[in-house]
Amino acid sequence: MIILIIALGFLLIYLLFVRPQKRRQSQQQQLLEELRIGDEVLTAGGIYGTISELEDDQVTIEIAPTIEVRVARRAIAGVTPDRDEDETPELEQPDQDEGSGAESSNEEDRG
Repeated sequence: MIILIIALGFLLIYLLFVRPQKRRQSQQQQLLEELRIGDEVLTAGGIYGTISELEDDQVTIEIAPTIEVRVARRAIAGVTPDRDEDETPELEQPDQDEGSGAESSNEEDRG
């Protein structure tokens, strides 16, 4: 009976901790293998940039128009998704009447 409980405990630990960690590691490894020049990335240090050069274990990232930094390939935390200009929502500004629309509501609150 005790052996069954111990076996179930190990199975539970495997399912809750080991298996998801292995999945995350394989996803990160796949991400690092699929890096391409021109990809926008985020480093583990929180720096956003564009890949300008790839080597075996190093990546050169352009973080500003004339500034490039070299980081280890494994320091790439993720690839940022491409944002299309059409998909970015425009902020709507509230409609205001010309004149005393906003001023009169403030006066009413005080009175």
